[in-house]
Amino acid sequence: MLTWNVQRASRVRGARQAAWLASCPDADVVTVTEVASGPAGDELAKALAGYGYATHLTDAAGSDYRVLIAARVGDLAPALELRTDHLPHRLAVATVTLPGPRCLAVVGLYVPSRGPRERRNVAKRAFQAAVADLLPILPSTFGPHVPVVVAGDLNVVEPGHVPHHGVFGRWEYDFYRAFAASGFTDAFRHRRPQAVDHSWFGRSGAGYRFDHIFCTSPHRDTLGDCYYLHQPRVSRLSDHAALVVRLTPPPMPPASMTPQPLR
Repeated sequence: MLTWNVQRASRVRGARQAAWLASCPDADVVTVTEVASGPAGDELAKALAGYGYATHLTDAAGSDYRVLIAARVGDLAPALELRTDHLPHRLAVATVTLPGPRCLAVVGLYVPSRGPRERRNVAKRAFQAAVADLLPILPSTFGPHVPVVVAGDLNVVEPGHVPHHGVFGRWEYDFYRAFAASGFTDAFRHRRPQAVDHSWFGRSGAGYRFDHIFCTSPHRDTLGDCYYLHQPRVSRLSDHAALVVRLTPPPMPPASMTPQPLR
């Protein structure tokens, strides 16, 4: 599984991004953030479909960035009933059913940046609060045998991040802490407890780990290696590195023992 911020790509760059994803052995299930609101974003989804991906792209009515979930393995089914009241197009939810049978729930997430001076933090704070309210119900929605993976650009770093991000307030770090409080594990930190790596670099050269993958904590033993791929950033396909996790969903129990998702 891979998550990547594609930096509102044009049609031309989006075609190159789709080709790179299709060639990447780590991109069986993908969450793509900062997808352009207009035709360029639609073309990215179409290009991935041309490479054999099933896709689910949120609708921002042409007014904001979107989130795309794509899978070239299993059966992808959007979970449209799971949404936030604030900026719902910045959150996408789908299940991927694999042979076995095995099932994976995927939540793609793109948290707004701090915003323009006249509305600094308004959208970001409201969206973070809406997501924090949704997180605790996700594990029970899909049942105890289904790993729930939340992946995307959260525009926040972990407490104790190196280097320190002096701009962030306590409420932003509290959003990161909300994942653990809701029963999720940071995949990168779980697999690499002491590693220092970053997904985005500012003009000063300082790097920050804005892109994350979380998994329901009871399923953290299904997490394999987790690492950042810098090639798409270095080659200027985007200003973000991609984040990869290798995940093996457990087999599902017999149908008679499987809890039904909440509606």
